[in-house]
Amino acid sequence: MAHHKSAKKRIRQDQKKRVANHYYKKTTRTAIKKLRSITDPADAEKFLPKVLSMIDRLTGRNTWHKNKAANLKSKLMRHVNKLKASAKG
Repeated sequence: MAHHKSAKKRIRQDQKKRVANHYYKKTTRTAIKKLRSITDPADAEKFLPKVLSMIDRLTGRNTWHKNKAANLKSKLMRHVNKLKASAKG
């Protein structure tokens, strides 16, 4: 158990951050799953910028590593482009 006032405050702050980070991560993961389940190219293209923005926000907060974000964004864009290509041809 913490003995100093500042250590107790740090514990409180970390707990708040942990809850907030969990919320943002879970929301983003759910959005990614939703995007991957969309089969209509127009809907997927409309939803993609929102998901990319969520990923960028997590990266900006140092919740996710920038390489993880880049890999996710790349895969999601490839998924949407594949949907568009299959709709054309």
